Amino acid sequence: MMNPTVARLTVRGLLGRRRGLLLLVVPALLLLIAALAASTDGDKLDLTVKILGDLDLGTLVPILGLVVGTGVIATEIDDGSIVYLLAKPLPRWRIITTKLVVAVVTTWVFAAVPTLIAGLLMYGTKDGLALGYAVAVLVSGAAYSALFLMLGVITRHAVVAGLGYALVWEALVGNYVEGARTLSIQQWGRAVAEAVAGDTTNLNPAVSLGAGVILLAVVTVGATVFASVKLAGLTLAAEE
Repeated sequence: MMNPTVARLTVRGLLGRRRGLLLLVVPALLLLIAALAASTDGDKLDLTVKILGDLDLGTLVPILGLVVGTGVIATEIDDGSIVYLLAKPLPRWRIITTKLVVAVVTTWVFAAVPTLIAGLLMYGTKDGLALGYAVAVLVSGAAYSALFLMLGVITRHAVVAGLGYALVWEALVGNYVEGARTLSIQQWGRAVAEAVAGDTTNLNPAVSLGAGVILLAVVTVGATVFASVKLAGLTLAAEE
């Protein structure tokens, strides 16, 4: 499935000095907020749900997914260096899946691990809440990575489009507009979190676990397939 050369080049480009520092901002911010929250009095359950649900899963994870998902391919398309990769005798779907694996693993490292640590800082191991949100970030991060990777292939304005989705749809609409909440990756992730943590945590996802898992799978697989088809189209255009 993966091509080692493509993976190595993708990691090198993604974790370069400037982008690597940018990727550290999200986990650093989350852990700082979690440390401050852990030192305050009040309802720890409600505070943890708000920070890990609304802030982390609803805002920080989509933004991180955007940086990573577009970063693994959009820059290469914009500067034209993708031509050298497409000239290799390599199936286009393999290029996409390799870059997706790199994006997903990077998202997990910079989002899921800090989420688990933040949850443990604020709420400990009680109710499995920290683990639940960490698992939610794992599955949601994969979906975000695939979605933003696809945007990086189909448009030169992937970052702008992705920011619109992450900040408007996920952070605002996905949290507060009742009817639209069922079409939010964040809410699908919440369903997974509740399944792991249990309904005593009152996470109140907008969809059931079954629906959430199916929708996450559909978005991840669908975006990957569509990106592969569009990349193949870029190759044909270049050859013509």
